[in-house]
Amino acid sequence: MTEKEPKQKQVSVLDLELEDIEGIGPSASKKLKEAGISSVIQLATVSADELATEIGGTKDAAANYIIAAQKLLRESNFLDNEFTTADIQLEKRRSILRCTTGSKALDELLLGGIETQAITEFYGEFGSGKSQICHTLSVMAHQPVEGGGLGSSVILLDTEGTFRPERIDQIARARGIDSEDVLKNIHIAKAYNSSHLELLVKDLGKFIEQFGAKLVIVDSIISLHRAEFAGRGTLADRQQKLNALLHRLVRIAEIYGVAVVITNQVQATPDTFFGDPTKPAGGNVVGHASTYRIYLRKAGNDRIAKMIDSPYHPYSDTRFTVNEKGVDDTDEESPKKRSAKGKDDDEE
Repeated sequence: MTEKEPKQKQVSVLDLELEDIEGIGPSASKKLKEAGISSVIQLATVSADELATEIGGTKDAAANYIIAAQKLLRESNFLDNEFTTADIQLEKRRSILRCTTGSKALDELLLGGIETQAITEFYGEFGSGKSQICHTLSVMAHQPVEGGGLGSSVILLDTEGTFRPERIDQIARARGIDSEDVLKNIHIAKAYNSSHLELLVKDLGKFIEQFGAKLVIVDSIISLHRAEFAGRGTLADRQQKLNALLHRLVRIAEIYGVAVVITNQVQATPDTFFGDPTKPAGGNVVGHASTYRIYLRKAGNDRIAKMIDSPYHPYSDTRFTVNEKGVDDTDEESPKKRSAKGKDDDEE
């Protein structure tokens, strides 16, 4: 007669210790904690170059620590195996959480809302609705999962000084949500320069764990770097810093399972004779890092959102409005969707 195996205790990612990682003893653990890395999941998201500098070791040793941390997360079922079949991936994607934007039309464009484990970029000129979407998402994320939210708190990194708690209060009240509770669960950090923003993103994992956040908003991703790195001579340095910043956000989104929303500015291309002369700032670095890219523009009192880049969304657009509820549907009974390839009458 064989003995029954004891039931395995449900392990949280926060229960994992650095010394649980293969090859990391008390001495290495102490070095990592002195460098500000206190959890396995934080170690798994750092880059090898950065870690080597912080702990005073070689890049190979740092890479081994990171690989070992990711291995432990896989063994503990917090990360996918290195190779999985497409049917398993499809099943897992069906369970991904999505947060409503507050507009059914915009949710329809996004096939259900803002996804976790992905970076969603909204870009457009001033007044196109970028910050209004961020304010509304901050309210809606607090709603329970069955109500279209994420049932969590929100982290918002404000680089342009556009966050207004009064607007949060107005949106919540207009939607019949407890505004006091919502305000207490939005954690805002104002970034004063590009180095400060990079430092905030570097420590983002610690804040996600501390606040229990499922939505991270950066409004905007480019403004500080664009202001500080002026002229072509500094372009390479700016793009390198942006690339490192965005790839850290990509790793955080995937490993922590959070939704990351970034806003981006636009720039004009005067040599464009046909079509829209505006294009997103940041070049290919921002474009490649974003999972989903949505272009916003004004259309009278309404706004138009157009899906520009996505691995699986249809390339279409939709109309929404901004009112006391934040982002909301227009007065039309059913959202009007047009093919992105077709002629848009609102551009006339």
